[in-house]
Amino acid sequence: MPKSSNQKLKLIYLMKILLERTDETHSITMSEIIDALAVYDISAERKSLYNDIENLRVYGLDVIGTQEDRTYSYHIGNRQFELAELKLLVDSVQSAKFITAKKSNELIKKIEGLASKYEASQLHRQVFVAGRVKTMNESIYYNVDRIHTAIAENSRITFQYFQWNVDKKMELRHGGSLYEVSPWSLSWDDENYYLIAYDSSEGIIKHFRVDKMIYIKSNGKGREGRQVFKSFDMAAYARKMFGMYGGKEEWVRIECDNSFAGVMIDRFGKDVSMIRLDDKRFVVNVEVAVSRQFLAWIISLGEGVTLVGPDNVVEMMNIEIDRLIKQYKK
Repeated sequence: MPKSSNQKLKLIYLMKILLERTDETHSITMSEIIDALAVYDISAERKSLYNDIENLRVYGLDVIGTQEDRTYSYHIGNRQFELAELKLLVDSVQSAKFITAKKSNELIKKIEGLASKYEASQLHRQVFVAGRVKTMNESIYYNVDRIHTAIAENSRITFQYFQWNVDKKMELRHGGSLYEVSPWSLSWDDENYYLIAYDSSEGIIKHFRVDKMIYIKSNGKGREGRQVFKSFDMAAYARKMFGMYGGKEEWVRIECDNSFAGVMIDRFGKDVSMIRLDDKRFVVNVEVAVSRQFLAWIISLGEGVTLVGPDNVVEMMNIEIDRLIKQYKK
């Protein structure tokens, strides 16, 4: 029988069959391997397959052979990604607001390809993308890539920035004028992707929602703000921002019931200074960007947490409380 043109691909298809059809709880016999290869128009004999399987082991594929009664079967043991790791990746993709529903499904399908068909079914049961709130900007993938490229090339970028209006249409900010900034970092915070950049026209660090940036281009001009970012701590920056809303940075004093120790550590990190006031309360001094979002966070914690300083920030809180009372007064 003449050999088909696919015969030279036998080793590749053998690896594909083992990866797709086997895992630690599912094996395949030699007869089943021969039948599976025949589907790809590849003929195979047992003796040659023994050599092929050994070659795959030398290559690094963890092919495990087991015998039960008179039946000898094969399966893949260790993989590049464990099932638990793939589940984590799927969870991250489906929960990320900055990835559109369409892209989420495409990505999850690719992640499923890293598992056997049996494990992939377990991943598929985790997919609940349709009802999630997702970005509507399909180009975010390419935005991220362009920003990374500009950072690698030490180039400033230009772009337009938009917001959604009540008609659910894009509305360009600043009258459609181009923004020009020096990109330095990307951050995933508050379920969104942000560009952290230096704006030389104002001499400050700014952040922008990547899914609201369009027509991003590198302009070849060298990035500015190197000295500012030389000592920049992305983790510390993210801790100061609440919902990534900016504001004047201030050292604030917060008194808390002991039951809120975990809340403070979750928000500001394990290194946050917590000073006991008595057996029931403690105080933290932290630097934050004071915004309505920060004040709302304090209010949301209820009676066990009180903002006590400095005076100007406490006054901002009182003004915010007065505003809320007037806004919701019947």
